[in-house]
Amino acid sequence: MREVRTVRLDVDPELLLETEEQRQLRTVLRDVLTGSCGPEQVRRQAAGPRGFDRALWDRLAGEIGVHGLAVPEEYGGAGYTFAELAVALEETGRVLCPVPLLPAVVLAGEALLAGGDRRACERWLPGIASGARTATVAGVLHPARVTAERGPDGWVLRGEADFVPDGEGADLLLVAARAPDGERLFACAPEDATCRRTARRVLDPTRRQALVRFTGAAAEPVGEPGQVPEIAAAVLDAGRVALAAEHVGGSAHALDAILDYVSHRTQFGRAVGSFQAVKHRLADLLVAVEGARSASSYASACLAARRPELPVAAAAAAVACTRAYRLATAEYVQLHGGIGFTWEHPAHLYVRRARADEALFGTGDDHALRLAGLLGLVGRGD
Repeated sequence: MREVRTVRLDVDPELLLETEEQRQLRTVLRDVLTGSCGPEQVRRQAAGPRGFDRALWDRLAGEIGVHGLAVPEEYGGAGYTFAELAVALEETGRVLCPVPLLPAVVLAGEALLAGGDRRACERWLPGIASGARTATVAGVLHPARVTAERGPDGWVLRGEADFVPDGEGADLLLVAARAPDGERLFACAPEDATCRRTARRVLDPTRRQALVRFTGAAAEPVGEPGQVPEIAAAVLDAGRVALAAEHVGGSAHALDAILDYVSHRTQFGRAVGSFQAVKHRLADLLVAVEGARSASSYASACLAARRPELPVAAAAAAVACTRAYRLATAEYVQLHGGIGFTWEHPAHLYVRRARADEALFGTGDDHALRLAGLLGLVGRGD
């Protein structure tokens, strides 16, 4: 009989409640993003040379301080926690704002902090927190063929990493590479002569990815040899929690848009939303969205407090939020009738985001299997 692991899932209830500061942050962000990230604005930004509006990026960083919310004060941040950053991620996910908060602030920021290299944090985190530097990780989310060797002037990288989030334009790459003394993390400020970056054609135009080829790119080690598995685990959990928050925002938008449409669209002299079958579908979606919101809030609180049950909470949030987003985007299309099936309708931006995000950290089934493993419900051979 298989032994099931018992996991204590508790956290200070105060951490699960939205504070006044978080409510104010949400209000300010919603006002800013509503005016700058309508569907057509998002399409234009995503199609631009950099893939996002640099003025909006600077405003979020400077005026509102989003980028430094979860960065310690000693490294130029505001010294808050991931709970505050999750509010920002939910609001950017609500409008599909294409700024690279996920790769720069969440993934790269967590990689630096998890490495525990104070010198590297002091050098790179202030620029990330201020918005002056964009960043991403390579070879951490997916296996890559990158090696590091000592050159005449220090470490250099060779090889390639594919489907790197914001890999084409990021100012800093944090690369997992095989070195003579073991696999370790390296910081690389890419230069065209030694780092060739090619944009990949991906399903979601608001989340750019690239193939990055290193041909002797200068790099600096971050942390110690052998830390990559630990750093990767921390980055992936932070990414799952961040993506869960984005999915809650996107799902909530879809539900609001559907409610607005079925309240005004009439058929047989009645609002479509008054039909019982439609009411049942809306009720199911509301339950899924609220369940996802609860799971996301708990995971964010665990990450904010650095709780030991974070891996379980992150996996549970990924299961709930990925599935809720898939349902929400499907209903977004279907309950808008014929117009919802046209590519020009905003629903398809959300469909693309939902499907593409499953390639970043895994599908709902992938997360469910991981969660089952963490709880001891399945073994490696199952």
